[in-house]
Amino acid sequence: MGDSVLTGTAIAEALLDLARALAQAQTAETVEIPTRLDDGAIGRSTLLLGPASQMVADTEESPYDEIVDDALVQRLHAQIGELAAGGRVVVAAPIPVGDDQAVPLDIDALHLS
Repeated sequence: MGDSVLTGTAIAEALLDLARALAQAQTAETVEIPTRLDDGAIGRSTLLLGPASQMVADTEESPYDEIVDDALVQRLHAQIGELAAGGRVVVAAPIPVGDDQAVPLDIDALHLS
């Protein structure tokens, strides 16, 4: 293959962490990240991450500013946390006082992505 993309350090580190978490969970996902094009413009690349992913992060000098996307890095770390928790999202609900006020909560119907 030999293809490469240039992105920010924090993004690359989060991608490697997510790839490891996806491999451990035996699942795959596509992720879109900002990348630096040859002319210095910002482009987008879509990566397929999963158990068979083989990624390398290298340091590369560039005359352009490093790409920073804090919101993306936070989303990737949230996905890693969900995978580490077995893919389940725990929802806290208030517990009413008294047995006759029980609130049914259908955990199987809850799916947040």
